[in-house]
Amino acid sequence: MVEITREKSAAVWKNNLDSRSSLGRSYFFRIVESILDPIILISSLWILAFNFEGAINPPYLILSVVVFSLTFPGAARLRLSVERLIFNILLNWLWIAGILILVGFATDYIYRFPTFLIINWLWIVPIAQIVGNLTLGAASTKLLKMQGPAQRVVIVGMNNQGVSLAENIGDAAYSGMELRGFFDDRSEVRRHQQDKYKLLGKIDDLAGYVKKHRIQNIYLSLPMIARPRVLQILDDLKDTTASIYFVPDMFITDLIQGRSGSVCGVNVISVCDTPFRGFNGILKRTSDILLSLIILLLVSPIMVFIAIMVKMGSSGPAIFKQRRYGLDGEQILVYKFRSMAVVEDGGIIQQAKKNDQRITKFGALLRKTSLDELPQFFNVLQGRMSIVGPRPHAVAHNEMYRTLIKGYMVRHKVKPGITGWAQVNGYRGETDTLDKMQARIDYDLDYLRNWSLLLDLFIVVKTVRLVFKDSAAY
Repeated sequence: MVEITREKSAAVWKNNLDSRSSLGRSYFFRIVESILDPIILISSLWILAFNFEGAINPPYLILSVVVFSLTFPGAARLRLSVERLIFNILLNWLWIAGILILVGFATDYIYRFPTFLIINWLWIVPIAQIVGNLTLGAASTKLLKMQGPAQRVVIVGMNNQGVSLAENIGDAAYSGMELRGFFDDRSEVRRHQQDKYKLLGKIDDLAGYVKKHRIQNIYLSLPMIARPRVLQILDDLKDTTASIYFVPDMFITDLIQGRSGSVCGVNVISVCDTPFRGFNGILKRTSDILLSLIILLLVSPIMVFIAIMVKMGSSGPAIFKQRRYGLDGEQILVYKFRSMAVVEDGGIIQQAKKNDQRITKFGALLRKTSLDELPQFFNVLQGRMSIVGPRPHAVAHNEMYRTLIKGYMVRHKVKPGITGWAQVNGYRGETDTLDKMQARIDYDLDYLRNWSLLLDLFIVVKTVRLVFKDSAAY
């Protein structure tokens, strides 16, 4: 059984310190740059093999593995001038080709390849690399736009570190960030370069501004002696979905996905962040798509039957749509099979209770078995939801509980799920007391701190088991 402990900051900090992420750089570009050189070298080798020998023989496959190990990850060259890019490619290829030739002669392995093929490969590779990198640079602007609007950023503390970060963000063409300005309490004399950057207000104004303008990243450039002040800032920001980072000082606190990284060359430490950055995000999304497609193919006859029964049982649509909060607190439409005689999606929504007169007879069976949730797999394919994550609450309930429970909105750092860690730990169905909702939020935040693909699979398996014996939902 998977055991999730509620260990606080010190353990989380230790476990995540070596998990590096390029927080201020487009992860898409980093992936492309990482694989560009290996792909060019290996594909050019295979094309020549087909051209001269008509097949890719085992020696070419072995050489491909060696080349990949020498060139992955590829160098980051997007910011280089054309002259420096060409020089960097030629120097790097000279070093790699030299190693391959020396080892090839030392082991006699070089004689397994035709001489004219090796000669052609030596001059084709650098030309292909130069063309490939120049093409990526030319297409980068359009590719950056395809990733969506820039992330909105503010910096707290107009000091040396904060200004240095602001300058680096401004110089980084592919950071995907838009700096809105600074928050600082100090007098004009003590602030650095106050004329160059916009002062948005005092630190007490930060939380309100973040919520109003939907700021996505906050960088705290404050000294360690300001610890009480920083703790107050973190407390004020618990009603937002913004990711929070320190620049660069750090003291131990309750971290959610705490890790070190860099933003445009400036070291930062995340305090409150999503676990689904970089490779984890790709892994999570891939598993969601594959599992959703498999499940929908398997249960499609059942879903057709349920839709017919819902329509026959009472008037109204078979599919019920309700507004919920999704990733970063953005509103989404969540699909469910209608289990009630009413369709509620207003400012006041009453949770379903035991023996609730609004629930139809067939709807009671759907809710007990969670079959009413099946249409949400389409939400997963749309990218609005995940199979595993914090359960989405109605907008009306969100607005109520965010004022009663500190840290409530942090659960929206990830996409909502069809099932979740709280649900498999006994908090499925009605939360008729504040203590029950607090416990549900605690489990949701534990999920964010301790996410792994293995944990997701465990939750899915446990959910299936609970569906057939749990009586908490009605």
